[in-house]
Amino acid sequence: MREAIILAGGFGTRLRTVVSDVPKPMAPVAGRPFLAYLLDDLVRQGYRHVVLATGYMHEKVEEYFGLRYRDLAIDYAHEATPLGTGGAIVNALQHCTEERVTVLNGDTFFRIDHDLMLNADDPRCRLMIVLRHVPDAGRYGTVETDPQGLITAFREKDPTAGAGLINGGIYRLNRTLLAPWPVGQPFSFEKDVLQPLREPFRAYVSDTYFIDIGVPEDYSRAQTELPQFAL
Repeated sequence: MREAIILAGGFGTRLRTVVSDVPKPMAPVAGRPFLAYLLDDLVRQGYRHVVLATGYMHEKVEEYFGLRYRDLAIDYAHEATPLGTGGAIVNALQHCTEERVTVLNGDTFFRIDHDLMLNADDPRCRLMIVLRHVPDAGRYGTVETDPQGLITAFREKDPTAGAGLINGGIYRLNRTLLAPWPVGQPFSFEKDVLQPLREPFRAYVSDTYFIDIGVPEDYSRAQTELPQFAL
């Protein structure tokens, strides 16, 4: 069974000027929560179970979506106190049954073909990260890879970076990767798991549609671009 976790507990600090009464993944896009477009895509891609890792204003998410969305069974992994991205994933994994799970950021929409991604998944690597080539990587930080498709470095945000590969916010994760962290312990998935590169991580590069609604200008752009992807 295809299972996914969506990190849906974001505060949306950079969006406060335009969205202040809901958590960032619930920001309205053409009359629907942004999160609905992510769930639509998971349904389309054959997923049957999703865990929403919630925090800030979690009740807004739960009241809107309930326990089922189309063909998706929904569980909620609520964090009473901030756990960071890593702690949120560990908390959500308690509701998953599969050994390998897809994890998505709740503020980005990356329209990859999940069949192709899963076919590229390498069981010898406990983590595969979906990367996107962008013309201006300065806002995100860059990711470097070798000719074998393994990640060799994560670079910090640099306004002069120019074009490059960025982390697209989709992961294919073996749950054992996070076994060292107990449930309830706060930690950063990016800083404590990704950046140290203690083991090989596989890269999967896709140049399909990508948008991050974390800043007002892209949130505005989403209003006209995302409706084409609704079910």
